[in-house]
Amino acid sequence: MQKLFNKQEELLNKENKKIEKSNGIFQRWENPVLTAAHTPLTWRYDFDPDDNPNLLERFGINGVFNAGAIRWGQKYLLVARVEGCDRKSFFAIAESANGTSNFRFWEKPLLLPDTSNPETNVYDMRLTAHADGWIYGLFGAERKDPAAAAGALSSAVAACGIVRTRDMQNWERLPNLKSASQQRNVVLHPEFVDGRYALYTCPQDGFIDAGKGGGIGWALIDDIKRAEIKSEKIINYRQYHTIKEVKNGEGPAPIKTAYGWLHLAHGVRACAAGLRYVLYLYMTDLQDPSKVIAEPGGYFMAPHAKERIGDVSNVLFSNGWIADSDGSVFIYYASSDTRMHVATSTVEKLVDYCFNTAPDGGRSRTSVETVIRLIEKNKLNLKK
Repeated sequence: MQKLFNKQEELLNKENKKIEKSNGIFQRWENPVLTAAHTPLTWRYDFDPDDNPNLLERFGINGVFNAGAIRWGQKYLLVARVEGCDRKSFFAIAESANGTSNFRFWEKPLLLPDTSNPETNVYDMRLTAHADGWIYGLFGAERKDPAAAAGALSSAVAACGIVRTRDMQNWERLPNLKSASQQRNVVLHPEFVDGRYALYTCPQDGFIDAGKGGGIGWALIDDIKRAEIKSEKIINYRQYHTIKEVKNGEGPAPIKTAYGWLHLAHGVRACAAGLRYVLYLYMTDLQDPSKVIAEPGGYFMAPHAKERIGDVSNVLFSNGWIADSDGSVFIYYASSDTRMHVATSTVEKLVDYCFNTAPDGGRSRTSVETVIRLIEKNKLNLKK
């Protein structure tokens, strides 16, 4: 038992450092910030020698990933998706003093209140500190499809669950979002828009397939305590032969900057290896957050090196980031549905990237034209 605790303390106390190789836009950090091994030993082992004389693990943890993030006082908090070996996910909070290392889970995971129709699985909570004074958590709430044919045990329906808190300790469960379509990646905008709550939505025809769902949507809600989508429009479209051909979804709540709202999203395409998830950025107007004003072509981050390997390989996913008062941005992302990482940048760099990187021209020729323009510009600049 002492060896177990010593080994975990060594992991939890391990310092992290930036990886020097960088494209100038962001920097990865060397070590994952959360893994299955970071979960408390008291969640996994029974330390009663009479009941567990062989010191066997009693509750297995498969992965820790897809964490919402928020700055809480002097701490950086991650509300992580913890998946047991039984394939059920739940939420647990881990904290760090510096945001890049030494994350430790709180004593117990979150025991969320049930609704009248309890879900089988919950995952991927987005946190929003809203102008109304509450901190909201919007998450995926999954159930078996009641209309599924006999034996169709993979047929599921997804809804958006909603909780809120004022202290990160006590959580109030609100009714699930009502929607005509399935919703898996719903994010609450931090401010009121025309006196109403605003949602970034992800309408899908099915649990996996987007179907007619055109991309990231926008909806205004009259009452968050009885949230219902009555009207929805797509603001960031899926497109053929791009990083978001199969589907896309909003990541964390956007960051407000002097130049517009800064958004982080994920895009999915199909390839020979299966579905490939990458991250991309775009910006919307300050006065009208449903209006896209900048979107660089291609991905912002993609699975790299060991990040490509895991429970569901070739996947990067983010639903949490934190912007500090000094302009630093901590981007928390998961790799291959297995572990959590951090990358750092600044608001200035990310805004620069959004406005001054060429958009996707839609054709091979336009990509070549973009490169040639850069070559010709550099001919002049390098002569100076």
